[in-house]
Amino acid sequence: MKDIFDYLESIDDLKLLRESSELECKLAQGKDGVGEVPSDMWDTYSAFANTDGGYIVLGMQEKKNSFIAKGITNVVQVKKQIVDLANNPQKVSINLLTNSFIKELPLDDQKSLLIIYVPRAKRAERPVYLKGNPLGNSYHRLNESDQRLTDEQVKRMLAEQTSDSLDSEVLKHFQINDLNLESLHNYRQRYTNLDPTHPWNELSDLAFLEKIGAYKVERETGNKGLTIAGLLMFGNHTAIQEKFPFYMLDYQEHSNNPEERWIDRITLDGKWSGNLYDFSQRVYRKLVENIKVPFKVENGLRQEDTPVHIALREALANSLIHADYSNKASIQIIKKPDAFYFRNPGLMRIPIEIALKGGEADCRNRLLAQMFRYIRFGDQAGSGLPRILSGWKTQHWRMPYLKEVREPNEQTILELKTISLYPQEIIDSLAKRYGKKFIQLSELERTILIEIYTNESLTHKQICLHISVHSRDVTIALVKLEKLCMISSSGEQRSKIYHRPEFEMPTPDNQTGKALAQDFIKNPELSPDNPELDPDLAPESTTDIGDNQRWQALKLIASELQGDVRRIGKEPFMEGILRLCQFGYITIADLALLLDKKADTLRKNYLNPLVKENKLELAYPTAKNHPKQAYKTVGQ
Repeated sequence: MKDIFDYLESIDDLKLLRESSELECKLAQGKDGVGEVPSDMWDTYSAFANTDGGYIVLGMQEKKNSFIAKGITNVVQVKKQIVDLANNPQKVSINLLTNSFIKELPLDDQKSLLIIYVPRAKRAERPVYLKGNPLGNSYHRLNESDQRLTDEQVKRMLAEQTSDSLDSEVLKHFQINDLNLESLHNYRQRYTNLDPTHPWNELSDLAFLEKIGAYKVERETGNKGLTIAGLLMFGNHTAIQEKFPFYMLDYQEHSNNPEERWIDRITLDGKWSGNLYDFSQRVYRKLVENIKVPFKVENGLRQEDTPVHIALREALANSLIHADYSNKASIQIIKKPDAFYFRNPGLMRIPIEIALKGGEADCRNRLLAQMFRYIRFGDQAGSGLPRILSGWKTQHWRMPYLKEVREPNEQTILELKTISLYPQEIIDSLAKRYGKKFIQLSELERTILIEIYTNESLTHKQICLHISVHSRDVTIALVKLEKLCMISSSGEQRSKIYHRPEFEMPTPDNQTGKALAQDFIKNPELSPDNPELDPDLAPESTTDIGDNQRWQALKLIASELQGDVRRIGKEPFMEGILRLCQFGYITIADLALLLDKKADTLRKNYLNPLVKENKLELAYPTAKNHPKQAYKTVGQ
């Protein structure tokens, strides 16, 4: 695969890998100093294969965020060791390496680096494990390190490996009386309305359920009963939870008021069936309500199914048909004034970049997908994401962002923001500033430049989130834009920030950072400029009065979040942090005071994950762990 290494011609080019993808360096000197495959390389091999792939560099030492090239003398021997061990099933379960995945990068006449590209394994190949036993010997990549998969995660991978579809199982002891007949009859009415002459319309309920895959007879055993798909689609939620104890559906509508957790909600409250069919119909009506997208007129008839309606329907259907209902995460759909969020339990079955292109389908619940397709809710397998991208593109909104989250529970999240991608004033200013140089950029380079100038500064990861392009392509574009002096960067390696050339990245010590600190929300009791908190005692100090009022509002929100996080729940606690940070930048010290938690605990367990998920932004992005660091909710 030529595109894996086509830009790696010198050691300087390795800096591309530091930012664009997972990278692991191993010294690999061996006992005699001429080179040897390190034993822990295979942990990384397993981790990359079970996650998103990555590069292993042998002969390179990483020390304090810098790389030191040591090189390997006996490259031929090390390459042979790699190939031999990769083909040894007692060492590793499968060999994913080909000759084109191993590249030699000479340092001088005697020494070279070896760069090994480990691709993401296919679903049928995962988990990739060591020592002949997947339990305890399977790894994944988490926070730039190799972490053992839990037995539960391994068993889930093994189940995915052997099952093309997880919803076709015939359930013992579940029968028609576990279904909500009103849901079934509503489904049948919609089916009939779409195709009034279809012969299935005349069938009994049981015969109809058999035709659509909701009820089945196993030919091998003679067992008959509801399928998992039938139970999920039409069952009562109490029956569904007998099979799937973690089954949870949740729709929330949020306003711009940070003090309101939601203004509308649909969840399993016993007031409705709680099955997927009814959830899909109720939620879709909520999602498309008040969408400000003009309807089209074709042949004199108003076309109400706009590309945005189609995109939202596809996004909702995707969440339901690709979910792993045995997982602990819930189905969650959130509607905000400027965005839609769709979350389903379970990771992607195919790499994200392939899913975005479409055409390669690997649906986790094929019978559910078929049932939804019968009523034209969700399109042909493999085309859903491209239709979502296309619908959003018609409005010139930000590219949809699709991501996988592995902790605390495996889940897939799709974010659809109704924010313009191309502000015309930014485009006009760039065209005027750079003239022909701007016009000659590729579409990707131009898009990245617009993103950086619109947001003032972005990390490599944030850029990837905004435009849904492979990280390696983003890196190459950034290198070119920086060489053209159209952007600048601050910070090192994974802390690097890209920004306008004239923009000074704020740090606690420079003028930009000191000016920014004036806007931080501070505890008035700690402010030397605020000797009195009572407004009646200091009426002339309006700024301090404002600070006091804001601080009291923060204390009210924080009062619900104090105490044991296990009692509150990690997700509600993190949502509470976002509510606190919607008022403006708050320092780590003041957050710790408000929440009665240690600053290091907050940073490690809650703030850093929210920053990684692009939900919190840093006041000082190039000094992430600075004691004066402050946080603000993204978009506020």
